Amino acid sequence: MSSPAQFRNRESVHDSARTATFRITGSREGFAEAREFTHRTLDMWDVGECADDAVTVVTELAANAVLHALPDVPPGGADVRLRLTLRRAHLVCAVTDQCDTPPLYPSPGDSLLEHGRGLHIVEALSAHWGWTRRAPLGKTVWAMLPTRTQA
Repeated sequence: MSSPAQFRNRESVHDSARTATFRITGSREGFAEAREFTHRTLDMWDVGECADDAVTVVTELAANAVLHALPDVPPGGADVRLRLTLRRAHLVCAVTDQCDTPPLYPSPGDSLLEHGRGLHIVEALSAHWGWTRRAPLGKTVWAMLPTRTQA
């Protein structure tokens, strides 16, 4: 189990009341810490009703970034960032990596594949999702989840 000090070391010092960031390592522990960070942040913002969907979306986006966008980076070496932003009626979950390759959305005929359903899950749980290029290198894949409370 991770100590609170470990989370403080990774959380952005400049986080506002409505934005929180977290560096995700490409390890099993890193994904668990990202899920815990998401739960704690949403509880603090009092939008726990969307926590389960948000954690699933964060897990899928982070796994895609670490496994597909950065295949040549050694474990733990990936620079993958999670940013949670609470807007008036939506929670935005965004994962940024250093790769310019767009996310690949599998075709409907690929339903029997062992992998590749992550973006289908993200699409099913979110109101909108997409991606944007970052200059000079990288991309951000994001998903907007509706919140029941108006912030």
